[in-house]
Amino acid sequence: MKMKDLSISVLILMVLFLVSCKNSSNKKSQTIVSDAQILEVASKAYVYGYPLLLMDYTNRIGINVEEPNSFGSAPINQIGHFRQFPDHNFTDVVKPNVDTYYSIAWYDLKQEPIVLSVPATDRYYLLPLLDAYTNVFSVPGTRTTGKEAQSFLLAGPFWQGEVPEGMTLIQAPTNMVWMIGRTQVNSLEDGATVVASIQDGYKLVPLSHFGKEYIPPKGTVSEEVKNIVPVSDVRALSIEDYFNLLSELMVDNPPAPADSTLIEEMASIGIIPGQSFSTENFNQEVKQKLESIPEKVHNKWESMGKNENPDMVKDGWIFMTQGMGSYGTNYDFRAFIAFFGLGANLPEDAIYPSSGKDSNNELLDGAKKYVIHFTKEQIPPVNAFWSLTAYDKRNLLVENPINRYALGDRDNLKYNKDGSLDIYIQNTSIGKDKEANWLPSPKEGPMNLTLRLYWPKPEVLDGSWTIPAIQKVK
Repeated sequence: MKMKDLSISVLILMVLFLVSCKNSSNKKSQTIVSDAQILEVASKAYVYGYPLLLMDYTNRIGINVEEPNSFGSAPINQIGHFRQFPDHNFTDVVKPNVDTYYSIAWYDLKQEPIVLSVPATDRYYLLPLLDAYTNVFSVPGTRTTGKEAQSFLLAGPFWQGEVPEGMTLIQAPTNMVWMIGRTQVNSLEDGATVVASIQDGYKLVPLSHFGKEYIPPKGTVSEEVKNIVPVSDVRALSIEDYFNLLSELMVDNPPAPADSTLIEEMASIGIIPGQSFSTENFNQEVKQKLESIPEKVHNKWESMGKNENPDMVKDGWIFMTQGMGSYGTNYDFRAFIAFFGLGANLPEDAIYPSSGKDSNNELLDGAKKYVIHFTKEQIPPVNAFWSLTAYDKRNLLVENPINRYALGDRDNLKYNKDGSLDIYIQNTSIGKDKEANWLPSPKEGPMNLTLRLYWPKPEVLDGSWTIPAIQKVK
């Protein structure tokens, strides 16, 4: 038996042992818990498994191409690079980024490890690696691994072998891994030359082909997969289909040791890695209530997204620095973040405070004029760079006469004599003398701002730095 097969068998046997300890009879485990317990555990299991299923569906569409393209898609174990910035015509994703070019890869580590090689560069970059449950478990890049050329051996959770000399082992906790790489871009010309060259230096090669000539195989394209909408499709799954897919995915993507308590509870109602799940032994009332779980959970998340948590709002800015990207056993928060923004960074790499209100707690309106005044001490403290982006009511970029979609420290900003900085947000020119600090806004209607901080300094992470409120200009 292969090591992988042995590890899976051990995992399943451990879960079965836990179940047998709670039920010494040969009856199915569903019979030893009450209806209320079944529903409680099923609800927790739904939330626990949500990021895993959403990752699976996102993976399916991300690798559904014959070869890498400029939209970030690529066959499994290959990299797709974005090669240009979006503009106001771009509608594929909300709140698009105009700071970095993405380099995206989906890894399948079941067969063998993959060698990730990076070039030497002074340019800021990060290659966050997410496990199947959306935890960022490693971030090769400027902040963590420096500027030198390096090779990383990315191996699955069951792999045991020798690491070749000169490589750094990164042992992934799951076989499914998502890399959402970002490389700093300073201008369109810079992106087409310097950054494109850096991206071309990011290489993926199976360990068995490292050091040899390697031509990546073409991917397989499914017309059915093209129609997948991950959030909608996961939501539409019946509870049986949902838990059966969860059970299947947990085999190659084992739960963390810290999850053992919940995994034991899940096993008590028949949700076991590698085994089929059925509601046939539950009464009709329980079956109906089980089928209502997806709608209740999604409605709860939608409600949470609409209601601002006062603990996360400072001077009108929604500002989260705790728990992002590495969730431990906070399954509710992990699922909520996946639902609203799959693929969150670690705060140490980047945070994105956003605001849709001014200093009077009134909604921002594109027809009005605003200013943000940073004192010298309030200039965003970062080790890499920062930017401010305006979005319209659709959370898309704003069409404007100077084609400026973001403003930040890579631009030729004009600072005041005391070192402070004023940024003007309005839909008409502020005048030539101040145009360097003008961020165009929509002509009218709701708008919001996002401040992106790359490699933020400690005062950002510990909350001692605050963002000035957005002031309406009379």
